[in-house]
Amino acid sequence: MKMETFIGKDDELPLDSCPHSGGFTSIFRTVAAIGDSLASGEFMTVNAINGKPMGVDSYDYSWAQFMARIAGITVYNFSEGGMTAEAYFNSFANARGFFRPELCANAYIIALGVNDILNKNKEIGTVSDIHPEDYRKNAENFAGYIGRIISKYKEISPEAKFFLVTIPDAPRNDYQRAQVKEHAALMYKIAELFDSTYVIDLNKYGPYYGKEFRQKYFLRGHLAPAGYYLTAQMMCSYIDYIVRKNPEDFRYVGLMGYEYERREDDAL
Repeated sequence: MKMETFIGKDDELPLDSCPHSGGFTSIFRTVAAIGDSLASGEFMTVNAINGKPMGVDSYDYSWAQFMARIAGITVYNFSEGGMTAEAYFNSFANARGFFRPELCANAYIIALGVNDILNKNKEIGTVSDIHPEDYRKNAENFAGYIGRIISKYKEISPEAKFFLVTIPDAPRNDYQRAQVKEHAALMYKIAELFDSTYVIDLNKYGPYYGKEFRQKYFLRGHLAPAGYYLTAQMMCSYIDYIVRKNPEDFRYVGLMGYEYERREDDAL
């Protein structure tokens, strides 16, 4: 057996491999997907009665639930169309009970920013706006609220892993492209600030959401079923890549929730 078959070549990029069974994503028994309409399986269409645009969150078609079926794990939809980081922390999560300890997860995928930054032009902020020692001191901007969300879930699930998703590349004006790049840079800075935190960089390594991609995988501004399935495959592929390249970081995933002692000879 060649270990290269499992760990990949040194020059492998995150989405070079597409394990159809979810790969090492399957080591997480519970995952929470925190996001907006694209994390909720929203379909955009036109109401047949009044002719007005209509959006429906169809969670069973979300990339989160496709991930669950692909990898054989439980994935919670902590998401809703139009969600922002501020709304999630200040009202939505509490109203839905998503901060309850019994819903703690092994891993959290945070895919927020489109509504905050591109649609509502909220201040992005910087990593200096985040205070991991006391999230109540965080600034009231996008960076501050992402920091609040991570810190809150670290209180609930101290050993959980966090995956921060960048905004996919798509046709945009120069100002919006700069915002998306600033968002991506912030995700990397936040990953450096918090332990057990990684970046799923769809902006850099994912497909370009241009005309050809939209013709195949979009439905009136949001993804079609095949698009949500493809996104789930990308999420699984990226997490599989991260685990394969950093196996030591994930050695204790199976012991989350148990009292145990970490020892230097645990690998022997």
